[in-house]
Amino acid sequence: MVAAGKPVSGHVFRVERARGPVWYAKYRMPDGTQVQKKIGPAWTQRGRPFDGFYTKRLAEEWLREVLHEAARGELQAQTRTGVMFEQAAAEWLRYVEVDRQRKPSTLAGYRWIVSGQLVPAFGGLAVEAVTTGVIERWLGSLGGAASSRRKYLVVLHGVLRRARKVWGLDSNAAAEVEKPPLTRGAEIQVFSPEEIWALVRASASEQDAALYLTAAFTGLRMGELIALCWRDVDFTGSAIRVHASYARGALTTPKSGKVRAVPMAPDVASALAQLGKREHWVSDDDLVFAGETGGHLDGSALRRRYKTALGVAGLRPLRFHDLRHTFGTRMIATADIRRVQEWMGHADIQTTMRYLHYAPRAEDAQLVAQAFKVNAGWRDTVG
Repeated sequence: MVAAGKPVSGHVFRVERARGPVWYAKYRMPDGTQVQKKIGPAWTQRGRPFDGFYTKRLAEEWLREVLHEAARGELQAQTRTGVMFEQAAAEWLRYVEVDRQRKPSTLAGYRWIVSGQLVPAFGGLAVEAVTTGVIERWLGSLGGAASSRRKYLVVLHGVLRRARKVWGLDSNAAAEVEKPPLTRGAEIQVFSPEEIWALVRASASEQDAALYLTAAFTGLRMGELIALCWRDVDFTGSAIRVHASYARGALTTPKSGKVRAVPMAPDVASALAQLGKREHWVSDDDLVFAGETGGHLDGSALRRRYKTALGVAGLRPLRFHDLRHTFGTRMIATADIRRVQEWMGHADIQTTMRYLHYAPRAEDAQLVAQAFKVNAGWRDTVG
């Protein structure tokens, strides 16, 4: 218990959230500790509020009771863990690597966020000093894309959640912070079939040409293409099996974590069959798109060659990943969405649904015409 000492004070305030307004309280403990807590969702309708909702009067009553308990020394003080944020962040990184066994590429991203963003912001603080207010002010000071700030917040949430379990931190302050709203994504850019073939013709080598064609006609990610072995190419079944990806110098599972099979069009089969006539690196365990010594391609060098090929072909400077988008937009026009989701390895069908906008549906115009059909036509009206 905390002995009554300095006067306690506080106030309530309302925060507008995407799912509705919420009442919060901010108050000071007798030992000088500042506390911010969520009271509950705000009641905005007329009449008596539902259970669990608060009007301003009810929120103020909640706070008065808390302040009375604090003044009488009956309010439990915040736990002093004695743990600095850097220690908590290091424990969380150990946890996700050893206990959760995250992929090397994922771990590299986590380490960059911790060392490049979180430690510079909170490294000198104890974990209990990383309050909701501190986090909100830090997020507000950051520039860059909202998607990046959301990733930082997710990692911070993980660090504090682990601190609760390991050191008994009272609460996870990041859980009360609203994620930065995402702006509407830019329009997907895709190649036309003619542009794909122009890119293939402008390639620096036969292997690059086959790789670009495979990327556009199968939707495989760059890491999946680099990890592709000859045993994954089923010429008889006209399919390519995707069970690995290569990123940041390590072989890992595909992004979705699931093995999948993708149809292999005749043009891709012909290009790969021709590539298989080379002198070396053609056994089942060899890489389809191999480096000079048979090892994995350098992704950065591949991107540079791709940009050069775009310039030679006189094409727009689209990203390598837009070859994958090209596959998605073309396939959504001819195959059902579940099948496209399976081929592209999307864990969430919402990701696949981005391509629905690009599916041409000529019958829609006829549906509108039928809905507004009358005996008189346009020429009869304006003639």
